[in-house]
Amino acid sequence: MPRSAPLTSPRLHIAIALALSLVPVRSAAEEVTSVYTSLKLARCQNVTPAEMEDYGTVWRCEGHDGVAVRVAEGDLRFFVSYGPKAAEQTAAYETLPQFNSVGETLEWRVRREGGRLVPFATILRFSWSVDGRKGSTLVVTKLDKDDACHIAYVEASGNPKANELARAIADRDAPSFRCKQDKAKTCGAGPC
Repeated sequence: MPRSAPLTSPRLHIAIALALSLVPVRSAAEEVTSVYTSLKLARCQNVTPAEMEDYGTVWRCEGHDGVAVRVAEGDLRFFVSYGPKAAEQTAAYETLPQFNSVGETLEWRVRREGGRLVPFATILRFSWSVDGRKGSTLVVTKLDKDDACHIAYVEASGNPKANELARAIADRDAPSFRCKQDKAKTCGAGPC
C-alpha cells in the first residue's frame, strides 16, 4: 500500500495556496464606511445668482474632505449636487416630485484608498408633503469625477431598516450605475 505524502509536502503547500487564492478577500482598499457632515443651510454660503433670486436660492456647503455641496431650492423642492461642476451634474436637476426639504445631516459612503477616504455615494433624507400627507425618503446619490445622480429612493417613513437598505444599495449599485442611462429605483421596506 502506497504511503500518503506528509502533511508538510510542497504539493500540499501549493494546493493550499491555490485554494486560498480562490477565496474572495476584501482588501484594505475596499473598506467601506460612512462619514457624516452637517448640511445646516444657515451655516452655508448663499451663492444665488442675481438672475435666479426671484425663483429660488442656491447655497454652497462644505462636505467631506472639502468637497463642495450645492443645495438649490426652487418651487418648494430641493436639489443637491457635488463638487466644482455641481450646477452641471445630473443631480442638480433631480428631486422628489412632492414639495420637499432636505435633512441637516449628509451621510457619505466612502472607500479607503491609499490612506484617504474617497466618497462614492451620499445618502440624504428628504422630508416631503403632498395632499396633507407627510413622510420622508432617503435619496441615494452616486458620486464620480464626471457626474452625480440619484440611484435610489428608499421610503424611510415607518421603515426601521431604511438606512441599512440605503447603504446596501449605495455600496452595491453606485460603482456600476451609469448617470443619464440607468433609472433610479424606488424601494419600500423590503429588498430592493
